[in-house]
Amino acid sequence: MLRPDRNAMGPIDFYTGSREECGIIAVYDPQSEAARTAFYGLFALQHRGQEAAGIASYNERMVHLKKDIGLVSQVFSEEDIRKLPGKLVIGHNRYSTTGLPSAKNAQPFVVTGKYGPIGIAHNGNIVNAQELRRELLDKGIGLTSTSDTELMLMSLGLASGKTWVQRIRNAIKKWIGAFSFVLLTEEGFYAVRDPWGFRPLSYGKTADSAFVAASETCALSTLGCSEYFEIPAGAILFCSNSGEFEVIDSGLKKKPSACLFEYIYFSRPDSIWNGLSIHLVRRKFGEELAKVAPVDADMVIPVPDSSISAAIGYAHESRIPYGEAFVKNRYIGRTFIEPTTTLRQKGVRMKFNVLKDSVEGKRVIVIDDSIVRGNTIKPLVTLLRNAGAREVHVRVASPPVKYPCRMGVDMGESEDLVANRLDAQELARWSGAASLAYLPLESIRNVLGIYSACCTACFSGDYPFKVGTNNSKNQFEP
Repeated sequence: MLRPDRNAMGPIDFYTGSREECGIIAVYDPQSEAARTAFYGLFALQHRGQEAAGIASYNERMVHLKKDIGLVSQVFSEEDIRKLPGKLVIGHNRYSTTGLPSAKNAQPFVVTGKYGPIGIAHNGNIVNAQELRRELLDKGIGLTSTSDTELMLMSLGLASGKTWVQRIRNAIKKWIGAFSFVLLTEEGFYAVRDPWGFRPLSYGKTADSAFVAASETCALSTLGCSEYFEIPAGAILFCSNSGEFEVIDSGLKKKPSACLFEYIYFSRPDSIWNGLSIHLVRRKFGEELAKVAPVDADMVIPVPDSSISAAIGYAHESRIPYGEAFVKNRYIGRTFIEPTTTLRQKGVRMKFNVLKDSVEGKRVIVIDDSIVRGNTIKPLVTLLRNAGAREVHVRVASPPVKYPCRMGVDMGESEDLVANRLDAQELARWSGAASLAYLPLESIRNVLGIYSACCTACFSGDYPFKVGTNNSKNQFEP
C-alpha cells in the first residue's frame, strides 16, 4: 500500500484514449501581476485541456476577459496580459465535456448581476445539467452557450443568501456531478470542490506572497509554492482581495469518489493528490501488473508519456530492462489541422515513430496506461512489428474500460468502448500482439489502500449516483 507524501476500431484518431478534462487556476497577487502568474500556471496545466484557454481579471469594479480557441501560447500575447490588470484573476484550459469545442463555450464565463461582476471557470461535468437549464429558461434567463459551466454561473448569480458563501452553499445543493470551480467576485475569489471530491483542487502561496488555487499541485510548484494543501471535498476556499484566506465547510457530505482516471492518466506525474504521489502510484500499478501478468521478454517500453511511470514499475518488478522505443511528436495537439482520409489512416505514425535499433529482433512488452476506444493499439503494435520486433506483448496498467463516464471524461458511449466488443485475447489477436493483459481493479485497490475510495464507474459500472442515458457532450447543441 502506498503511504502519503509531505483506445474503436474505425478510422484512427490522432488523440489516443480518453480526453483530458479541464484545468483551472485562481490567483491573488499583491504585485498586480496576477494575470501573468495565471498564464504560467495554465502552461503547467496545459495537459488537462488543449482546445481553448482564457483568463478573467478583476480591477476597479470591472472584469477584463480574454479567451479563445487554442493553446495557452496561441491565445495570449504580451499585450493581452497587460490588458488583464488587477490583483485577482481566474483562468481556464478547456477540453469540452458538455458543449462543442467552440469559442462561445470557452471559459471563463463572465456576467454582471445584482451582486456585481462575477466570473467562473470549471473542471468537471454536471449530470443534471438538463434540469438546471430548463429551470433557467423557464425563468426567462438567456443563455449564450451550450456549456454546463454557464448554467452554474447563472445558478450562482440567482442563488439566495446575503454572502457569497451562503449563495454557493445554496446553489451547489442542486448540482449533481463533478465540479471543481473557481469564482471571481468583487471581494475576492472562491475555489470549490464538489462533495464527492471527483476532481483535484489545491492551493498554496508563492515566495512573493501570491496566493494560488489550481487543479493540480504541479502548477503550484511550477509557480514557486514551497507548500501546498488540498481543498477537501465539499469545501469552499475564500481568498479576499487583500490576500487573507480561509477554508469553509459547505456542509454537504457524500460518498468519497475521487476519479480513478486521475491516478491512471490525467494528472501529471509530478502532482500529488489525496496525499499520494501520482508518479509513485503509477509505478506501483506497473509493479502489480508485472505480478499478475508476467511474460518472458527482452525489454519493457512505455507508450509515452503517461505510461512511463507504470513501465518503470513493471521493469523493476519483472527485472526486465526498461527501454524506450517510441519517439513522440509532441507538437500534434488538439488544434491540429484535420487530415485527409489518407493521412488519418497514418495518424499514429504522425504522432509516434519507433527506434528500430531498440526493438529489432527483440521480444518487447508495451505498457499502456489504458485502452478506451482501441484506436491506437493495433497501429502501435504494427509499428513495432514493422521495426523488427520479434514479439509484442501488451500490458495495460488499468482494468478494461466498459462504461461511459458521466463526470467529465469524454470516453464516448458503451458502444464506443472496445472492451465491450473484444476480450483481452480477442483484442490481442486483432491488434497483432502476442498477448494482452489488463491490471485488475482489485490490484488497483491494493495499491491505493485506505485511499481507494475512488469512482470506478468506467470500469465497474458502479456510479456514485443515478445517471441518465442522455448525457452526451453535445446534448444542448441545436
